[in-house]
Amino acid sequence: MKIQVPNTEIQELLSGRNYSYPKYVTQILNLANQNSQGTRPNVVGQMSDLIQEFEGITLAEWEKWYTEGHPDAIDRATDRVYNMVSLFKEAIVTIDKDTVRRWVEELVIVKTFVGLKFQEVILQKLSLRYNMPYRLASTEEESQGIDGFIGETPISIKPETYRIERNLNEVIAVPIIYYDKQKSQVVFSFDERIFEGEDLL
Repeated sequence: MKIQVPNTEIQELLSGRNYSYPKYVTQILNLANQNSQGTRPNVVGQMSDLIQEFEGITLAEWEKWYTEGHPDAIDRATDRVYNMVSLFKEAIVTIDKDTVRRWVEELVIVKTFVGLKFQEVILQKLSLRYNMPYRLASTEEESQGIDGFIGETPISIKPETYRIERNLNEVIAVPIIYYDKQKSQVVFSFDERIFEGEDLL
């Protein structure tokens, strides 16, 4: 037998409090909190540690213990989140259908393409840095693990995780450029001797 208990019911049973909000409000508040970092440890404390330090039993005891140790935390967090909600209100009135269409177009068309083809940007950056032409690999060259060339130097472009997860049976007989796709940028690393004529293999 399986018994499912929703998180909202667990919260209500343990706290005796029922919190309800208009539709979409919690999604907006979660995003505002994320953007404003309203409940980060430097504002409200490290909650996972604090609840372990708490020696009481009831919610009332926890609330009293916490607010005595962090008397301004709830108000500070509230101010941060509310200020971000106010910014959201200002922004949302600027959104028309054309704005939405541009956003959808960028997400579906441009970002999908860039996400698959960004390796060419790495080749372009290396080409500019070393003042050498670049080209993408042919289908036949790709079958050999080559993604492109800088001048006459063939290179393979792999994610950072490849360093750890590399299949020992896989042999790539060309220098490797490693990249890390972060939230707002791509960072790539390589041995500069690759382009100084040294054989590193």
